Amino acid sequence: MRLALKPFLPRGLYGRAALILIVPIVTIQLIVSVAFIQRHFEGVTRQLSIGVLSEMDLILSQIDAAPDAGMALVQGQKLATAFGMVMALPAPSDLVADQSDWDDLTAGIVMRILREGQPRIVAIDLSSIGGIVRLSISTTKGPALLEIDRTRLSASNPHQLLVIMMLASVLMTLIAYAFLRNQLRPIAKLAVAAEAFGKGEAVPYRPRGATEVRAAGAAFLDMRARIERVIETRTRMLSGISHDLRTPLTRMRLGLSMLPEDDDVRDLLSDVAEMERLVEEFLTFVRGDALEETDLTDPRIVAQRVVDNAQRAGRTVGLGLIGDTAQVRMRPQAIQRALDNLVGNALRHADQVELSLQVTERGVRFVVEDDGPGIAETDRDAALQPFSRLDAARDPNKGGGVGLGLSIAADVARSHGGALTLGRSDRLGGLRAELRIAR
Repeated sequence: MRLALKPFLPRGLYGRAALILIVPIVTIQLIVSVAFIQRHFEGVTRQLSIGVLSEMDLILSQIDAAPDAGMALVQGQKLATAFGMVMALPAPSDLVADQSDWDDLTAGIVMRILREGQPRIVAIDLSSIGGIVRLSISTTKGPALLEIDRTRLSASNPHQLLVIMMLASVLMTLIAYAFLRNQLRPIAKLAVAAEAFGKGEAVPYRPRGATEVRAAGAAFLDMRARIERVIETRTRMLSGISHDLRTPLTRMRLGLSMLPEDDDVRDLLSDVAEMERLVEEFLTFVRGDALEETDLTDPRIVAQRVVDNAQRAGRTVGLGLIGDTAQVRMRPQAIQRALDNLVGNALRHADQVELSLQVTERGVRFVVEDDGPGIAETDRDAALQPFSRLDAARDPNKGGGVGLGLSIAADVARSHGGALTLGRSDRLGGLRAELRIAR
């Protein structure tokens, strides 16, 4: 049952709260309405109908005791008038079968009580205009017609009560939902602030609502402040490390450039260049994208820059676009750096590389495909770990990286509320790296 109803249940907090609120109210109203109609209206109708039956029996006894039809009509009308009824003798021929409206909730019990209490009743008409009940009764002087006010036979039909109950239910539901919405709004704002912070955005947030919600909001603000302090401390530390490491490397490069050029000097200059590249990659990995601000950017522009960078390096990268593009909030430099790493890895191991872009309502997908050897499925998780080198071809001493390119791209994707997944390209046969970011 739970699995069958789950697809039809609301997924949002407001929808589920409304469901929790409305279902009990509607259920209670239905139970109360049915119980009230069955017990109160049926009980009152039975008592009133039995009282009318006794009056009807007295009228019929007078008609039967009269010497002729004329005297029966006079005596019957006199007694019927005293009881608030109208009598006709003989009865019109149009009333030959029972009649009632479909929405008459007490018609069944009225007919049942009348027929059980007076077997001489031929037909009962409860559908007359004006709330009049017409009875065709067999007498010794012929068929007689009695017209009785419906209010004398049954309590007023519960339509008005049901309408009032429905209106009251709707009104109370709206009032309750307004109060409930006031309590749910702080939770929704907390979720928005937490989601935005997961993407690197600091959305203004102030704890509101119930005590528990305020406590959760205050805990979130404390956590966000601690994380921001850690990022700020790390940023200052990295600035110092960058300066302290690059300064001696620059002095070594300048000193070597002033020496006579030979094989040893060229080897040392190559080592210094390699050290600078390694230091830059380490700093890029540790720094991440904490120093960058988000901005509305066209993803197509970022992808085009990556392709242009590859072309300036003498390599060709195809660019594909699926669907229309739109402005997406992101850190363009971080996304470009991640795509540069993915494209650079593909160019080191393949001859044909393509970068495609797809913008959807929920996010953006950058896909880098190549015709290289790819990565085995069992090694794909390890390839995303920092400092992971899967084979000798990725050794930095042989022109490869230091095992940080995919890790940097994965961190950038996670900071944008997305992920980096590796797979096999069905079209080119090599590696397929998909970088997804949320909108």
